[in-house]
Parts: sequence; structure tokens; C-alpha cells
Amino acid sequence: MVYRHLVDVHVALVRGDGHVLLIRRRDSDSRFDGLWHLPAGKVEAGESLVAAAVREVAEEVGVVVRGEDLTFVHVTHAVAPAVEARVGVFFEVREWGGEPVVREPEKCSEVGWFAVGALPGDLLDYSAIGLSVIRGRVAGEQVSGGSCFSVYGWGG
Repeated sequence: MVYRHLVDVHVALVRGDGHVLLIRRRDSDSRFDGLWHLPAGKVEAGESLVAAAVREVAEEVGVVVRGEDLTFVHVTHAVAPAVEARVGVFFEVREWGGEPVVREPEKCSEVGWFAVGALPGDLLDYSAIGLSVIRGRVAGEQVSGGSCFSVYGWGG
């Protein structure tokens, strides 16, 4: 049997003042309910990573992002108890059209802007991985090749 991991995309909308947009998850069946997370979602069959990122941001927070404005920042291979293993690709964008709002109230209870150096404590671990790289980028640090990839939850 062939096993394939899910692939999902995460998009950090970063304002000029160094604040990043997060959404608070709403999922009564999940241990992630109430946690802050980047706008994100699964890549659909036949869809590119960039197309998925543009679609997810529009679906979740109602803003328009152009694919050419997305900057790749990180990829992680992650697994956690009771969660299917996945490859997560993180993007940053600094230009978009519209004001972010909750577009999927069954999945998200609120949106909020946070300074990348003062993120909320109730942040989904998975988001924290990519946000750590984005925090460095906002601070003007050079990103080395080694910080573009990580593993999470695999142990050993």
C-alpha cells in the first residue's frame, strides 16, 4: 500500500508595522479549539501550492492575495498524536486587497493582529514553527537554508 502525507499551506499576512494576522480556531471536536493559527488549509487534488494559499486566504479571511506576492518561508514535516502526518508549507505576504474578517464562522471565531515578537501563548504548535522563521524575517535576520526546513513530532 502506498502512503501519502497530506500537504497543507499556511499564510502569514504581515503588516508594515510587523504585526501578523492570526485566526482563532473553532472546532468543538478538536483539541485545537480556541487556539490561534495562521490562515491555512489542505492543498486540493490538481492544485498548486500557490493556488491553494491564495484560495485558503480568500476562503478563511476574505482578502485577495496575488500568487506573485507570496514569499516561501518554511516547510515542515509534522506529525502529532491523533493527527495525520503532513507536510506544511509556510508563505508570507505583505500586500493584499481587503480587510481580514471571519469568513468561515464554523471554523474560526475571530481574527487578530499580533506583533510577531509578542504572539499569544495559546498558539497552535504547528503555526509556531513557521512563525519563528517569520519573526526573524521581520527583525531583518538573514534566513539560512537550514532554517527553511524542520520536522515536528517525529522524535528521534
